[in-house]
Amino acid sequence: MFPVLRRGANGSSVERLQRSLAAAGFNPGAADGRFGPATEAALVAFQRAHGLLADGVAGPLTWARLEGGGPGAPADITGQVSLDVVADMFPFTRLDPIAQHLPAVLGALRRFDLVDQPMVLMALATIRAESETFEPIDELPSRFNTSPGGHPFDLYDNRIDLGNQGRPDGARFKGRGFIQLTGRQNYSRIGRQIGQGDRLERQPELANEPGIAALVLACFLAVRRLPIKEALLENDLARARRLVNGGRHGLDRFTEAYRIGQNRLRDAVWSLPQVMEQPPLDYYPVETVPVVA
Repeated sequence: MFPVLRRGANGSSVERLQRSLAAAGFNPGAADGRFGPATEAALVAFQRAHGLLADGVAGPLTWARLEGGGPGAPADITGQVSLDVVADMFPFTRLDPIAQHLPAVLGALRRFDLVDQPMVLMALATIRAESETFEPIDELPSRFNTSPGGHPFDLYDNRIDLGNQGRPDGARFKGRGFIQLTGRQNYSRIGRQIGQGDRLERQPELANEPGIAALVLACFLAVRRLPIKEALLENDLARARRLVNGGRHGLDRFTEAYRIGQNRLRDAVWSLPQVMEQPPLDYYPVETVPVVA
């Protein structure tokens, strides 16, 4: 197991990192075992070249790409996400639906390798913003999807950007699930990516089945993993939220849940072996993630 290294670290592991960076074509200067600005700059350049989050931290994914050639794996903190932790993040939600659906959500995050602290909190905070009851739900008619005097979701009927083909596609492919999956095109593509083939397009109501809803959430976030983690690295929760929702809907709930989760999980994550100061925000290479347009 490789140590997590960042600026200010010293010792033989830093020297090893420096030699590995130099061998990869990213010269950090002298291999003196001191993690200074030159080593950080070389590491950031290497990370950018290999589709990793350019945070200047040598975590498990960076080490794997640097020395092993494979994608590696981030530290899995899903085992620390207890009912008590999530209940604190959802202070107005009954415990029963959290206890019922949390295992499916965590299982879906593991399937898509979203197991590090930032992405786990991103997923849970997204649920808080989209479906605070911690249950997959239907989108309700509103002025944003239904015209005055129109039939429900008529403003979605002809949204060709969503792949809709006219009535009744607006109502048929309205928002559903933990993340409000919307539009024929998204139902079709994500359905295939979570192993449902065309079943989700043929039976869109399945997006509210908890196991499928959890997979949809994880798949949707996995596709946007790198820009989301860049936003989280910069502490820009509003930008992270926009990458999912396209706006600021539910931002207050999202932010509150994320911050509570950070505070609750900090001790657990920092206690992981060989983690220094705070967990890294490493990222899988882009080509290992399924693509949704």
